Amino acid sequence: MNYLELFWGFLKVGLFSFGGAYGAIPVIREVVTEYDWVTEEKFAYLLAISESTPGPIMVNTATYIGNEVGGLWGSILATFMVCLPAFIIILLFSMIFKTFLQKPFVAAILNGIKPCIIGIIIATGLHMMIENCFAEGITISANWQTFIITAILLFVMFLYKKLRKKAISPILLIGVAACCGIIFF
Repeated sequence: MNYLELFWGFLKVGLFSFGGAYGAIPVIREVVTEYDWVTEEKFAYLLAISESTPGPIMVNTATYIGNEVGGLWGSILATFMVCLPAFIIILLFSMIFKTFLQKPFVAAILNGIKPCIIGIIIATGLHMMIENCFAEGITISANWQTFIITAILLFVMFLYKKLRKKAISPILLIGVAACCGIIFF
């Protein structure tokens, strides 16, 4: 394992991830596949674990992938590198916060980035759902357990919204997904 690759890979993730953790998933996937650290299936598992454990998803994912690739020192390095750019940017922004955010062009830039981030999150979610529902090989075959779990989650999400008139808590949805995973797998 080359720790320099881990250093640069997660520095890129930290530098070029906008829109929060879900916006970072495509960037993390790109870096992971670029360096061929884990398989797509393993990445999906690590991402699911990252979402289920307390803490920021991007940091958890970096920690788990770093551990998978380079052990304890790999996880420390990946976590540090993914957090470093945000720490520096927040430190710099806090110094010029009052004058900088009052500029109209800054507000326009931030408003322009929002739809892009929403599109990236939706595309990532659809990509992961399709990847996990269909097994790739010579012929495409459906994974019936994943279809059932996806249908259950969509049903619970829409039923909750219909009955309670508000969106379901991600924690509750993760709990339902975990129970379904235990039952079906």
